[in-house]
Amino acid sequence: MRCYVHISEICQTLVMFQSAFKNLDKKKWFDKMQPQTLMIATWLLYIDGAYALLGQLDNNRWSYSVQGDSVGNLLSFAALIAYVGGPFLMANGKKLGWYVALAASFSPFILRAYLRIQYSFFNIPLIWVFKGQSLVNFAFEAALCALLLHQMSRSYVNRWLR
Repeated sequence: MRCYVHISEICQTLVMFQSAFKNLDKKKWFDKMQPQTLMIATWLLYIDGAYALLGQLDNNRWSYSVQGDSVGNLLSFAALIAYVGGPFLMANGKKLGWYVALAASFSPFILRAYLRIQYSFFNIPLIWVFKGQSLVNFAFEAALCALLLHQMSRSYVNRWLR
């Protein structure tokens, strides 16, 4: 089975990236007109971004990187930027912000899976990839993914974000 990419989809993606960083209001960090699912997700993303920044500065368990692992450090830094950039772009009405926020919400699972694959000789259990350090932490990570993928959020993104 072959996968064909239509030229119109490529053009739409290029236009989205091109217009994503135009007309940004640096003072607008929240959009009061968003549905409650996106508002809660925005708050959680900013809070997770603050914890990720503190983890990068402290180099502890929040950074998901090992000393000397440049790929892990790069992925952790990209997740940190996504935690702040995604909701900021969404608040400014950019559809790219939702995609970045979605990537940020799944980044803890991706980073833990990377660590398990990279350092499998440490006998890291598979359940750790999903639940992380604690079940409470997993609950907030799963809630953030669910909020962004909720039907109310997706319909708002498809209708109002450009």
